[in-house]
Amino acid sequence: MDNKPLNSELDLLLLVSQGDEAAFARLFHAYHQRLGAFVFQLTGSLSMAEEIVQEVFIRIWEKRDKLSQVSHFHPYLYTTAKNYTFSFLKKLGRELEHKQQWEMTVTADTGNPFEETMDARYRRIIDEAIEELPAQRQRVYLLSRDEGLRQAEIAERMAISRETVKKHMVLALRAIRSYALTHPETNLLLLLFLPK
Repeated sequence: MDNKPLNSELDLLLLVSQGDEAAFARLFHAYHQRLGAFVFQLTGSLSMAEEIVQEVFIRIWEKRDKLSQVSHFHPYLYTTAKNYTFSFLKKLGRELEHKQQWEMTVTADTGNPFEETMDARYRRIIDEAIEELPAQRQRVYLLSRDEGLRQAEIAERMAISRETVKKHMVLALRAIRSYALTHPETNLLLLLFLPK
C-alpha cells in the first residue's frame, strides 16, 4: 500500500477486499482492542475474548472480497463478532456437557483398562499433532500448554510480537483439531479441554 492518505474507511475496506495486507493490519489495529473489550463483556474470559477476536479477523480476511459491499464496517464487525461469540459459547456448552458425561463414564469404570488405553490414545494423537507443527508454532504452543506462560510472556521469551504469538496459537489449535479429525477413534470434543 502506498503512503497516499485514505479518504475514508471505505477506501481502507476496498484495499483490504483487494488483498492489501498492510490495509488489513491497519483495520485490525484500529478495532481489535475495542472489539476485544466488547467480546470480553459477552464471555467474561480474557483468553476466550482474545481467541474469538483473532478468529473473527481471520474470517474477515478469508471473506475479504465481501468487504467492498460493506458501507458501515463498525456494525458489520460487531454483528459478526456477536454472532460468532454466541455460536462459540453454545458449542462450548455442548462440549462441556459431553466432557462431563465422558468423565462420569470414566469415573464409573475406574478399574477398566480400556478407558485408560483410550485416554493414552487421545494423548498420543495430540502429541503427534504437536510434532507436525512448524518449529516456532510448536514452541509457542508448548510454552503455553506445558509452562503455562501468557501470550505476553511467550512473546518476550521468544523475542516476537504478541500478535505473532496469537497467530501461532490460533493456527496451532486449528492444526491439532484438523489432525484429530483424521483419527476417527478420537473424540474431538476432548481437545478443547486439554491444558493450554
